[in-house]
Amino acid sequence: MEHYGELVVAYVREHHEWAAPIAFVLSFLESIAFFSFFIPAWAALIGIGALVGASGLPLLPVWLAAAIGAALGDWVSYWIGYKFKEPITRVWPLSRHPDLVLHGQAFVRKWGVLAIFIGRFFGPMRASVPLIAGILQMPYLTFQIVNFISAFVWAWALLVFGDVVSSALAGLANFTSLQE
Repeated sequence: MEHYGELVVAYVREHHEWAAPIAFVLSFLESIAFFSFFIPAWAALIGIGALVGASGLPLLPVWLAAAIGAALGDWVSYWIGYKFKEPITRVWPLSRHPDLVLHGQAFVRKWGVLAIFIGRFFGPMRASVPLIAGILQMPYLTFQIVNFISAFVWAWALLVFGDVVSSALAGLANFTSLQE
């Protein structure tokens, strides 16, 4: 999967016009229950964020695309949980990870709407928490408000982290070359 992320970043480096659509699709797929197990988009988004400062890639459209993709992916996950309820947990790959569902239910019951925000930042919880919120029939409007806020914060954090790390590495490289 690491190679996949490198290919995506390399493509975006050469084709800036595709950065926003690619960020949208990656965030969308990573945020949908079931797909999130196979699409670790966060690493590619950090890599795309590194291109912001390093190659002049504009942050705003990429950030908006990634955030909206993540929010819509969670929206789909919520809808799947709301529509199909408990039987969806018996479908692969969730059927192979019943502990994920049980922990997710306990997490949502304990933290309520805050679980949507917190879950956005932790791997498998990113897509399972919205699904479970739907199963537990969290109020729709409440879910969507926190869903969109957390998606914008999450996308910003990944992209800016990539930009900051890239800038720090470039600064370190310049400092090292001055020392020689």
